[in-house]
Amino acid sequence: MKQKVALVLGSGGARGTAHIGVIRELEKRGYEITSISGTSMGALVGGIYASGKLDEYESWLRSLSKIDMFNLVDFTLSTSGIIKADKVLKEIQKFIPDYKIEELPIKYAAVVTDFKQKKEVVLTEGSLFEAIRASISIPFVITPVLKSDTVFVDGGVLNPVPVNRVARQKNDILIAVNVNAQIPFTKPIVENLDFGYFEKLTKGKLSGFQKKLSSLFPANTQKKEYTGVGYFNLISETSSLMLSQIAKLTLAMNPPDILIEVSRESCGTFDFYKAAELIELGKEATRESMGILINQKILS
Repeated sequence: MKQKVALVLGSGGARGTAHIGVIRELEKRGYEITSISGTSMGALVGGIYASGKLDEYESWLRSLSKIDMFNLVDFTLSTSGIIKADKVLKEIQKFIPDYKIEELPIKYAAVVTDFKQKKEVVLTEGSLFEAIRASISIPFVITPVLKSDTVFVDGGVLNPVPVNRVARQKNDILIAVNVNAQIPFTKPIVENLDFGYFEKLTKGKLSGFQKKLSSLFPANTQKKEYTGVGYFNLISETSSLMLSQIAKLTLAMNPPDILIEVSRESCGTFDFYKAAELIELGKEATRESMGILINQKILS
């Protein structure tokens, strides 16, 4: 009989691609994933896995180049987010048929943040696609989801590793994946996807967008100080740091049976073109965590 697993997949932008590697390694070892809870990218990967479309999604991710990534970004002049995400979501929707969460073969929960009510919301029924869209709405980056009198944003704002939101079964083991871990990462980081890169790639086509940013973040005319930090990198680093701290506290309060960690230094939030590298990183992190427990004779 296969060992049952309640799997928790945390938020972390492109680093969440490592969740695919974790799932692949667990499957290889003969584990049966019976329930999933996810936040942001964790909700996306978990939902696609639960719907049986992970193979197709992984193939698509592995095919993406930097230019492909840029072509999927649809900038908006909205003050609530700089990316509508309609293009990428149209692609992702190909892998997520119009499933109802409650009809999935695996128990699934997507965590989102209700911005107006200032509270966490756990979606366990209704449209899978809409739940994922709400959970990935990174504040200031991807426009939020407006539903009735509610504004949904990224679940990682309040619960980046939703250990306390996964359905449990008798004799299962709880495995959590934190892709915002404050652990060393020695491999050199390839050029990040930042605003400077976008500007070069489009040769000035984003002038209107840049003007909008300037109106939102006016320069100090009295004193100009060069920080060396691009807009996208600033968002990436600050969100990663906040998620890392919240995740650390969440895991301390709700320790899983097995914790799989991926360094927050492994890539930038928007580096989705590094899919192959990140998937392998997820596999390696899983092997490392499982290996330690096997050596300690906690797992067989």
